[in-house]
Order: sequence, then C-alpha cells, then structure tokens
Amino acid sequence: MEEVRTRFSVGDVIEHRLFGYRGVVLDVDPAFQLSDEWYAKMARSRPPRDAPWYHVLVEDSDAPRYVAEQNLRPDPSGAKIRNPLLGDHFASFVDGRYTAITRSN
Repeated sequence: MEEVRTRFSVGDVIEHRLFGYRGVVLDVDPAFQLSDEWYAKMARSRPPRDAPWYHVLVEDSDAPRYVAEQNLRPDPSGAKIRNPLLGDHFASFVDGRYTAITRSN
C-alpha cells in the first residue's frame, strides 16, 4: 500500500478556504471515503477523491464536517476553537494545536 502524505494531522487547527470557518482536525482519511451520493450533493467544488479528506470539528457547531485537503489552510490565529465536543476527543491545547486523548484498550 502506498503511503499518503497529508498536510494536516489530528489536533491541527485549520480554516476553510472557501467558507472561512475554523475547526480542529479530528481524523484523516487518505482518500474520500463517503458515498457517491454525498459527494454529488455536498462536494460542489469537486475536489479530488484520491487526495486526503479530513473529519473536522467546527467552531461553534456540534456537527462535524468532512472536508477535502485542498479546501483547508492552517489557521493563523493560534487561538483555541469553541466546540462542545472538544473534551470528548482532546486533552489539551498547547502551542496552537490540540493533543488527542490517549485511550487504552
């Protein structure tokens, strides 16, 4: 299996290039993983399916988003985001990024 390079990692704070919202990366898919129907309805800019896609907790929202890498950029503010689900996934905020909760099996 070929290794995929991603621009962002879990815990990175990002900004959406088109819509301007801020968020934090919750998970990374090496390529698009949702249905063709979702892509046709939601991915209006038709970003590549074979590039990384990110699950993002969006500021001031309890609904995560699924976003193509080409539509994201690093958030320059260095500030925390406000999201009611942060505590479920992240333990702390240090140097402009969130640290994921370490779970044991």
